[in-house]
Amino acid sequence: MRGPGMRWVAAAAVGALVLSGCASKEERAATTGETSGSGWSAGADTIKIGLISPMTGAYSILGILQENSIRVELDRINQAGGVGGAKLELVVRDSALDPGKAVQAVNELVGDSQVKMVVGPSLSAFYNASKDIYEQNRLLNCQPGVGTGDFSVLKYGFRSQEPNEVGVERLVHYLQSQNVTSLGLVYEADDTGKATDAYLKEFSPKYGITYLGYQQTRPDDQSHRPYLDKLKDAGAIVVSSNAGGAKTMAAADEAGYKGLLTGTSGLQNVSFLDAAGDLAIGSIFVAGNLQFNIRDRATWKPGYRAHVEEVEKRFGLVEGPKSGAKMPKGTAIAADCVKAFAAAADSAKSVEPEKLAEAMAQLDIPDTETPSGNGIKPADHEFYHVGDIHIYRWDKDADGWFITDVTPKS
Repeated sequence: MRGPGMRWVAAAAVGALVLSGCASKEERAATTGETSGSGWSAGADTIKIGLISPMTGAYSILGILQENSIRVELDRINQAGGVGGAKLELVVRDSALDPGKAVQAVNELVGDSQVKMVVGPSLSAFYNASKDIYEQNRLLNCQPGVGTGDFSVLKYGFRSQEPNEVGVERLVHYLQSQNVTSLGLVYEADDTGKATDAYLKEFSPKYGITYLGYQQTRPDDQSHRPYLDKLKDAGAIVVSSNAGGAKTMAAADEAGYKGLLTGTSGLQNVSFLDAAGDLAIGSIFVAGNLQFNIRDRATWKPGYRAHVEEVEKRFGLVEGPKSGAKMPKGTAIAADCVKAFAAAADSAKSVEPEKLAEAMAQLDIPDTETPSGNGIKPADHEFYHVGDIHIYRWDKDADGWFITDVTPKS
């Protein structure tokens, strides 16, 4: 594997920073992602960027957050002169959590010659049904909502989310550092649960941890106590990022469980905290850069802070009605797709598909300059790598919820 769902996932070369003071704008753009819209022509007044995501229904929040962040980054690029003199325009299609509609939208956008990149469709199953269409039609695509699958085998597909297996390995490594010697999994019997089970089976022995198995939950479960009781001796339990995870936490509280309750990046979401309430205090989750609930904004990565504060200004915050927890009404990993597209086009001085894909794979954008605060270095078609993955702990005080970065230093 490569180096150590809003289902709610590399420092840049030092030389690039040293040279940026004396290099030309075009040279800086190729390395750092700086875009000016000058020096070459895209041969059009407008370039379209597509977004396919659930904009209605139960997961509409995912699409809304993606659209908001994309618009912020798109407007930033346009204000700086666009891409090759062309202005970027966003076109949005609603997948409505329907794989048929997602594929229909992909077919529509690949048929529009003005569309040069598509973000989505989010969710692994929807992308799996669509990726061959992108490859056959030579259309660049970027995926901030797809956690599984091997992107290194694709030519035109890139991922701007941490791969699930990287996040799970990072979590298991952290548990080892906390002297955890056994762990279990309580999760829905879905694709994500099954994939997490497979990763835990793979990585637990590598880090000297005994894996006690996978307890598959059901939607109609009134309590998760029977599952918890089977794992009561585990040093840590990985829980679902959905409402089911809150049921597991409730069962752990009822049983007096003393181990760590952990999860993947979905535990960052306000909806999870609304379901779990104070039971989430002390829980651990793994995610890419996620500094919003770290209160000292001076510690935030500069590009991330600029992006998040613009999202706050224009779109506001999501606030949990029960928990009072807050998150920005945007998702910066979607904005990274647009950042990377503009940088690749400026580097290639072209929006021709093959040249774009080749340039995208050569990017090396520092984590200080990206909307997400993660470095973008997608030689293997993965934007982020293990060095971008953090471990966070939820805590609460009189001022509300906050997180602490507890990532081991080594």
